[in-house]
Parts: sequence; structure tokens; C-alpha cells
Amino acid sequence: MSRVGTVYLVGAGPGDPGLLSLKGLDCLKQADLILYDGLVNPLLLQHSSAAAERTCRSTGPSGRVLDQEEINRKLIGAAAEGKCVVRLKGGDPFIFGRGSEEARALAEAGIPFEVVPGITAATAASEYAGISLTHRKLASAVAFITGHEDPNKGETSIDFDNLARFAGTLVFYMGLHHLESIVESLLKSGKAAATPSCVISRATTPAQRTVSAPLQDLVSAVRDAGLRPPSLIVVGECVEQRESIAWFEKRPLFGKRIGITRPAEQAGPVIAQAWELGAEPLLIPTIQILAPDDWTEVDAVLNRLGEFDWLIFTSANGVHGLLGRLWNQAGDMRRLAGIRLAAIGPGTADALAGYHLRADVVPPAYRAEALAKSLEPYVEGKRLLWARASRGRDVLPTQLKKMGATVEQLVVYRNIDATSLPSAELNLIETGAVDWIGLSSPSIACNLKQLLTTAALEQVGKSVRLASISPVTSQSARQAGLPIAAEATDYTWEGIFDAIVAYEQSTD
Repeated sequence: MSRVGTVYLVGAGPGDPGLLSLKGLDCLKQADLILYDGLVNPLLLQHSSAAAERTCRSTGPSGRVLDQEEINRKLIGAAAEGKCVVRLKGGDPFIFGRGSEEARALAEAGIPFEVVPGITAATAASEYAGISLTHRKLASAVAFITGHEDPNKGETSIDFDNLARFAGTLVFYMGLHHLESIVESLLKSGKAAATPSCVISRATTPAQRTVSAPLQDLVSAVRDAGLRPPSLIVVGECVEQRESIAWFEKRPLFGKRIGITRPAEQAGPVIAQAWELGAEPLLIPTIQILAPDDWTEVDAVLNRLGEFDWLIFTSANGVHGLLGRLWNQAGDMRRLAGIRLAAIGPGTADALAGYHLRADVVPPAYRAEALAKSLEPYVEGKRLLWARASRGRDVLPTQLKKMGATVEQLVVYRNIDATSLPSAELNLIETGAVDWIGLSSPSIACNLKQLLTTAALEQVGKSVRLASISPVTSQSARQAGLPIAAEATDYTWEGIFDAIVAYEQSTD
């Protein structure tokens, strides 16, 4: 008899992928199947190789509803097959999340389960909007109230008379479509018309918007602003704190949508940088990084590494391609004894550090010409091995050979053009809903031109601006007919973001 699997009911937080707990992250890494809510940030799925299925709402007589019974059956069925199942839920599983219903169904079916708490929307939304729900001078209590009760209930169970007298902060979940009736009920029950209040929409994401107004004016203010769900309604004196301690919406690239053209499997750190700056990262990989079709040549060179005086790396991919293969072939860093190492930039040097190796040379400017110049005092009469991609500029070996070095080139990874962009992401470019696209290599710049439709190209230089990682990349982009609005001075993705920030600040 096969072993029964475990179901983990995991709170994903309200939007910012960085708000997932460490235990939740561990669950994702172990999962065989993930069932995730529509409010869950899909970037979290990058932490798992499991099959993932989104639970969608369907339209019925009572509006859009979730088929909870079907979800319960899927959880039970997958666990019965021995799978590790993660039910990934927005916010916290047990705070207006129906997680307790799922837990009960699992318990009745004899399926082992665990609940992993998440950051609930009320605390995250208010804090990202600059509001402390409790304050020793303003509010000693907070109440969480549903703004969307079960439509099958005959009448409301919310006691607005008591809520109007509540000496603290009121937080209504999922109440945007019922805002007018909520406000009307509070005012009718005696809540002061001037009570500070606000609605926070799409909290903790770069699309977050907050509208504040006295309670009596909140409905018209929200209507004029055109806010969209998901949202929370906050009512109480604590809302006034927003004027002095709001922080999230002040980030330098807040609300900007930025296309990340790196390969999907390597985009994680760049996505994290974008979020830290307040931007919405849009993954549009234009290239793929693949292993060589045949490792024969690489393996042969690994067997004679002792012949070389220097190993030259011009990308982190080159580091992982060569040293990863060395490890997989039962070798280790002792093979590098006596060999000096050169890295084109800090990212490549960091990749070496991941193997406990320190680069002997890192040029001040992160380009092939600068690397060759930095190596010039050391390479005359020396044998150099360049771990490279399947394509790229040949400036480096040409210049090193002029310096008297013997240079052997070894392809340790393939750099392949993508043949298409994801349709949803391409549509955003075509409609001008992307603010920036970052170009981190000449090949990415050239291939982007090939991947963009006529409608998308019409937006480039207008609604959609391009930021380049280096002068060489800018030159390739312009030769392809793509205008560059910003160029990094530090040839890294961090430099691309710095250039975008500088441009945005100069045009404010």
C-alpha cells in the first residue's frame, strides 16, 4: 500500500513575494503539486519545480464563486496518491481564507496536513500604506470584519451598532464592491462622519494605491480614483498616521513595470532587485542558457587543466559551466592549484566565490577590452583558457594574443535565442503598459528586435523605454533600430536599475 502524502496549507501573504515565510518556502521546494489561489503572486512558483494549478472562480447565480468542494477533492486525491501537496493561499489560510474548511475536509478523509501561517492582508496592507492598526494613543484594539459575507446567508451577522461604538480600528476584507453599504451602515449606526478612513488596493505590490478621506466622503473618493480589488477598508484614527510614515509608495521605481530579459532560470536576483525598488518585474526572457550538446571537448580539457596559467571567465554562466562540470566529473578545486583566475566583473567574481575561489583580476570596467588591459602585465608567454559561450565577441582573445599569450577557447554553455515572448507579456508591451525593458547583452538587444511585433515596436521609445547595460549593448541595440533611453555606468543589472532611476528622477 502506498504511503499517504501530506497537505500543507500555506499562507503566501498578500502580494509581495518576499513576505512568504521560510517554512512556506521549504514546503514549496518539497512539493509535488501546488494548488494556488488567484491572489497569490505567481513569482512564488519559481521556488518549486512541482506541477502548479491555479484555482479559479466561476460565475454562477450568486456571482463569481470558488468551487471549494472540487478543491477539497483534488487535495485529498493527490495526497492519497502519496504526493506532497501545497495549497498556497493568499494572505493567511485561516483569516477569511477558508483554510479551516479545507483542513476539516482533510481531517475527515484521514489525510495528514499542516497549516503554515501567512502574513494576513490587514497587517501587510496597512503597514505598506504607512498605517499602524494599533497605537497607544489612537487605538488599543483592532477588529477584522468580512466585507463579503456568504451570499447564501439570509441576513447579515455583522453588528454595525457595536462596530460604530468600537474604540479601535476597523478593517474590512474584500469590501470594495460593498463599500457604499458598509459606509452607510456605519454612519447610520452612529460612526462619526469625519472619522479618518481609507481604501488600500492591491496592497504590497507595485500597483498599490491608497485613497484616504473622511468616512462620509470615502465612497466618492474611491469612485473618483477608480480603485480595483483586491482591497481593504480601514476606518479609524490610525489612518492619519499615513501622512507622516508612508514609505512603500516612495520607493524610487514605485509603480514602474520593467521587462527583465534574462533567462527565466537566472532571473531571480534581478526580480528581487526590481521589487526592492518598488517596480513590478515582467519576465520576458529573450535567450536560453543550455548545456553543450556534447561534453567530450570540455571533459578532455578538464583532464589537462594543469597546462594553463590562467582561467578566464566572462560570465557567471561560464563559471558554472566549467566548474560545475568539473564537480560532476568527480573533480574538485584541487585541479586548479597554481592556476590564476580572471573575472570580467563582480557578478562573475561572485560566481567564483560560490566555489570558494577568489578572482585574481577583476577590471574596473566590466567589458572585454578592460579585462584584456588588466591582464596585460601578466600574460606574455602564458597559456590562457577562456570558458565561454557558444557565441559572443572575439575581442578578448584577439587582444590577449597581441600581448603574447596563447589563448584556448572552450565552449562550456550555449546561448540560444528564444523564438517567442509569452503572449500576455507581449500584449502588455503592445499596449504600452510596460515602462522599461532592460537589455543586458548585445545578443539580447538584437533578439528582442526580432521578437517584438510591429505593434510592440511602435511603443518602443514612446511608452516603453529601453535601458542598456553597457555601451557595447547600446551600440548593438541602435544598430538594430532600437532607441536607448538610459545606459548603465556600472555594467550590471544593478547598474541598469540605477540608470533607470536617474532617468526617472531627471524627468520628474
